Amino acid sequence: MIEWVWPLMLLLLPLPLVVRRLLPPSGGDEAALRAPFFADWQALTAEQGNTMGGSDRLSLVGLWLVWLCLVLAAARPMWIGEPIELPNSGRDLMLAVDISGSMRIEDMKVGNAVARRIDAVKQVGADFIERRTGDRLGLILFGSNAYVQSPLSFDTGTVKRFLLEAQIGFAGQETAIGDAVGLSVKRLRERPADSRVLVLLTDGQDTASTITPQDAARLARDLDIKIYTIGIGADELTLPGIFGSSFGRRQVNPSAELDEASLKEIAQLTGGRYFRARDPAELANIYAVLDELEPVEQEAAVYRPRQSLGYLPLGVAIILSFLLALRHAARAGGWLGRERAVGAQP
Repeated sequence: MIEWVWPLMLLLLPLPLVVRRLLPPSGGDEAALRAPFFADWQALTAEQGNTMGGSDRLSLVGLWLVWLCLVLAAARPMWIGEPIELPNSGRDLMLAVDISGSMRIEDMKVGNAVARRIDAVKQVGADFIERRTGDRLGLILFGSNAYVQSPLSFDTGTVKRFLLEAQIGFAGQETAIGDAVGLSVKRLRERPADSRVLVLLTDGQDTASTITPQDAARLARDLDIKIYTIGIGADELTLPGIFGSSFGRRQVNPSAELDEASLKEIAQLTGGRYFRARDPAELANIYAVLDELEPVEQEAAVYRPRQSLGYLPLGVAIILSFLLALRHAARAGGWLGRERAVGAQP
């Protein structure tokens, strides 16, 4: 059905008639203007008198249609779709994803190739988000600072797009785990107590927070917010030798800076769990475990899609205005042409 956002604007429809009736006609005391070739103009007017009446009526109708369309557009018509019932069970789940500089390390094995940590998180995380039917989902990105990329919403498609568009370094090169947890708590504390979950993914240790991760976790515990932490990064990485040969090849631990002790403590303080993701397959298994979280009953929600229709009458008004202006220009051109012809007669 169609709904009018500002229906009182329709009261403006008779405004041109009111203005015409109330305002006095223009006076005739202006100074006279001597016009040469007046007789020729008068003759032209007499010749066209029979056709001008119909043309004027057509122009008047066109102007009224333009005014009608403008008023309809100003009233802001909206198309209200059929009600869509949203799932009445689910969680309020916030994802906090590390996008610090270390997330560009290529140590996540995908078959025979290796991928950056952030790319693995995006790929597997996007699949996890798609399965969040009935959950309100939000996204926090953090580096040196933490910020809300997407608030809690049933629109998981938008959250997925925001995750895939995340770029390393946009929030700084360091890691603010405590600030990310604190910001998540701020966003989750108003939600029902039995459904608040935070999933934190990082590959390092806290180096830039204004609050320690443990203090932020205690605040989450006091508000009954459960935190699941995931440590990203492989345990071993083979660096090639000189010119790619085996000479000088060595094994390193790319996750040496991962603070597993703090991540375990954060999870234990809030009743959650700590997971280790050394490759995309392990990360996918972790998300499968998170899928098994017991959903809780929430109030049913009904959504009715809304689409603005104001552009339709506005577009008609623009087209009509263009046609009227084109018609006026054509008539003016014909008038001038006949004037020149009359003026050229001996």
